[in-house]
Amino acid sequence: MPPFVRPRKPLSECRLALVTTGGVHLPEQARFDIDDPAGDCSYREIPADATELTWTHAYHRHDEGTDLDSVFPLWTLRELVEEGVVKELAPRHFSFMGAIHDPAPLVEETAPEVAEKLAEDGVDAVLLTPS
Repeated sequence: MPPFVRPRKPLSECRLALVTTGGVHLPEQARFDIDDPAGDCSYREIPADATELTWTHAYHRHDEGTDLDSVFPLWTLRELVEEGVVKELAPRHFSFMGAIHDPAPLVEETAPEVAEKLAEDGVDAVLLTPS
């Protein structure tokens, strides 16, 4: 299947998931390993009802005043659901870290795991936010 396909239905009828390479995670989750020279190919599940997020990324810092919603627009998507632009959000979203220099583990293991979870959740569309 090609990675980009024409939607089969409008967003107002879709369950949407968010996937980022911004290294976003819950404060209580393990940080991404930014010191691994090959890159950290692990991922973090982010519940749709998360209220606090942070990020660990080799090239970005989450400082006070940083708009994390620009990297992981969960709050914006919630507003789009309220407005009826999107039918609903998936129960969980996923975060990877960018700057992966050896993508083999990502391609062979973690990306297929996440794709399976997205299918299990009945996701119709994914918004990918690279960072």
